[in-house]
Amino acid sequence: MSVPLLAIGSAPLALEPLIAAVSGPTEAAGPAPGSYGAVAAFLGLVRNHNLGRAVHYLEYEAYEPLALRAFEHIAAETAERWPGVRLALHHRVGRIVVGQASVAIAAASAHRADAFSACRYAIERVKQIAPIWKREFFEGGDVWIEGATADPGDQQARAAAERVACA
Repeated sequence: MSVPLLAIGSAPLALEPLIAAVSGPTEAAGPAPGSYGAVAAFLGLVRNHNLGRAVHYLEYEAYEPLALRAFEHIAAETAERWPGVRLALHHRVGRIVVGQASVAIAAASAHRADAFSACRYAIERVKQIAPIWKREFFEGGDVWIEGATADPGDQQARAAAERVACA
């Protein structure tokens, strides 16, 4: 069973399938096996605190068809900026408890610098342009924390994400 490179859904996330998807054999037109010398990965976890409050759990909501389009946009930007990088990006929606993963990203490249930068860039752009909203539940209440704030075509937002990724 092959793992999609880009996905959003309620299933628990794991890095191993994404790492295998980006570093393993590709289509006939893709890089030859063994072309990748580095894989960088990011796993975003629900932490037990935020802003001085004890967090019980998070709920993520998304407009999934548009979120996948945003992921495709991010993958295309990544390929343009770091040619040869292969990116996998999965985000979870629904109720996620402390310690569980909400986002998983893997980037494979011939060289580590590009893999690290592409991975960091992807999470920065998810925060900017993916229609995904996070609601935090804590003792005594809940609050909406964040959601997409930039247009995918906003070059200033893209440049800001690139500055963070390449710092």
